[in-house]
Amino acid sequence: MKRYIIPVITLLMGLSIASCKKYLKEDLVSTLTQEYYTTDQGLEDLVRSAYTPLRNKFEGEQAYALYNFGTDEFIEGDQFNYEYYNSYAPSLNAAEGLLNGLWVNNYQGIGRCNVGIQQLPAFKSTTSKTLGTATQVTQRVAELRFLRAYYYFQLVQQFAGVPLVLQPVTGKQTDFVRASVADVYKQVINDFRYAAANLAPTTTDQGRATQGAAQHFLAKAYLTRGSAVTDVRGQKSTDMDSAAYYATQVINSSYYALEGDYMNIWNGVYPAGYPKVATPALGQNGSAPSGDISKFQTAQASKEIIFAAQFIKDLTLDGASGNRTHEYYICQYDVGIPGLARNTDNFNGRPFRRLGPSDYTIDLFDRKNDSRFYKSFRTVFYSNTNAGTPKFTAADAPTPSLVGSNKFGIGDTAALFIVNAKNAPLTTAQLAKYRYTVYARYYAATSGGTIQQGFNNNKYLTLVKMLDPVRLTSDYNEERGIRNGIIARLAETYLIAAEAYGRKGDYTTALTYINKIRQRAAYHGGEFKNPQTYMFDGGTAGDVNDTYPQLMATTNLFTTNAASEIYPATVVSTSARFIHFMLNERTRELCGEFYRWEDLVRTETLYDRTKLFNKDATSITSRDKLRPIPQIQIDATTQNGQAMSPDQKKNYQNPGW
Repeated sequence: MKRYIIPVITLLMGLSIASCKKYLKEDLVSTLTQEYYTTDQGLEDLVRSAYTPLRNKFEGEQAYALYNFGTDEFIEGDQFNYEYYNSYAPSLNAAEGLLNGLWVNNYQGIGRCNVGIQQLPAFKSTTSKTLGTATQVTQRVAELRFLRAYYYFQLVQQFAGVPLVLQPVTGKQTDFVRASVADVYKQVINDFRYAAANLAPTTTDQGRATQGAAQHFLAKAYLTRGSAVTDVRGQKSTDMDSAAYYATQVINSSYYALEGDYMNIWNGVYPAGYPKVATPALGQNGSAPSGDISKFQTAQASKEIIFAAQFIKDLTLDGASGNRTHEYYICQYDVGIPGLARNTDNFNGRPFRRLGPSDYTIDLFDRKNDSRFYKSFRTVFYSNTNAGTPKFTAADAPTPSLVGSNKFGIGDTAALFIVNAKNAPLTTAQLAKYRYTVYARYYAATSGGTIQQGFNNNKYLTLVKMLDPVRLTSDYNEERGIRNGIIARLAETYLIAAEAYGRKGDYTTALTYINKIRQRAAYHGGEFKNPQTYMFDGGTAGDVNDTYPQLMATTNLFTTNAASEIYPATVVSTSARFIHFMLNERTRELCGEFYRWEDLVRTETLYDRTKLFNKDATSITSRDKLRPIPQIQIDATTQNGQAMSPDQKKNYQNPGW
């Protein structure tokens, strides 16, 4: 009786098919032998289990450490872990645990895929309801080849060349030669191409791979390989043609559609009634802010979402898992701000305050015309407690009857974050006129005085995209979120197509895709605009005109040194500016969505942009475009059955590590 070993390359681990997922339910399986995988139930369990590693990206602090720290988009909060991923300090090394976790997780997924890819074609049954036809079997094989490609794509972007394991491991094996980057990309593309050709365009099981998901990632793999200039990834002259082709296949299909309003993607994270939140009369209480489960569920089923890691709303079945990314982007609202507390309403969440937006990110948005800024970042916190609320005095009460009453009640504004420009600082006297706590980005003691920053590592803009205010529990210490983790959405597909065409020199076509996104990003005619657009961003009170004419992109944005794009001084050609322009577009659309480190590595801009825009990345060097191969993997790897010598281990490791 043969037992399969799922290689964590040199850490030999048995295949585990435990835990549950929404729709893609997995059952605990105790018999993991070859015989089990000759049954339809065993094979179906195996395929389901191959999706489980997708969730790892959202289950812990690796989410921001591996993908958002150490880039241009974010600053550190004041309660941080893994800060060395942001500073590139010596603690980021081959012994760091998150890197080994990334390696292990992806190879576990690859191992499960390999078993299924081998076993499924051998399954023959005319009575099976799930695998009784060749079409059903091919669908499952295509799912596994999609997942295997995705896991290798994750590995090659972080580590460069890695061992290519394409067959099940059935015994102890410790010889694993690193493949070239070119060979890994070749395999990734081959698997994605097979998946794109054989996956069904739709599925009744939410969370399974579809043809559109395969085409999206095929386009992204071609774009990533073809983006290399000095790096060697096996790039080909046709890569941009292929990226553009597969991206447009997704865009032109009838199965996906951009949301009409950017806010719809994140619906459920905003307080009920947003943006016109009902506030109580002065001195009176209203309702504490709350999420809306129906809007939350509608957002999760959006046609813009191409592929997502599935989480389950029943926490009793989810074990120690859960989407924890809702914790990391929140400032410390519950200390130092009267009227706010972390309590059982769960709306404001647990403020782990790991990271907030950088000056680069804030300055990049046309806040007057681009609705994405105020739909992405929370500038108002509504009171959920009367504890410590200041009271009106005879000197500041609007009417004598309000003397001694609370300046604001539950449901009213408790804190306001003002995103003003540096050349228009507010004075402390202006800030003192507000009834509630105010943080101005820039302020001075007096007009013309020394300008100071009101945002800091404790009080900063909270990114709302990952928040989970409708977790089905009253335990406000609960970390396990229930929302799915978006891995791919159609807006990114548009940006992939745009970049591919632009890299081909076809800027006209590139702009058609960019402006499709910008048209959605603009405030639409009649739409409510955040009051800050006219109070501090140069807009006009009462203006409800469509802002797309002002937001529409033209070639001037990258054929000239447009101030709005904050180009590094070394970027002087149109082709180079276009690449940085696309990175800016990705920030405006995808900020915080766990792409940025890979984007900067892909475009060979990590060092320059991080040095320019991230003041904390004091130790970054050119070697940091790759992660070190985990030392625990190197130490357990052999060559020709023998332990590697120190020189062999050094050669196995990435340069500089």
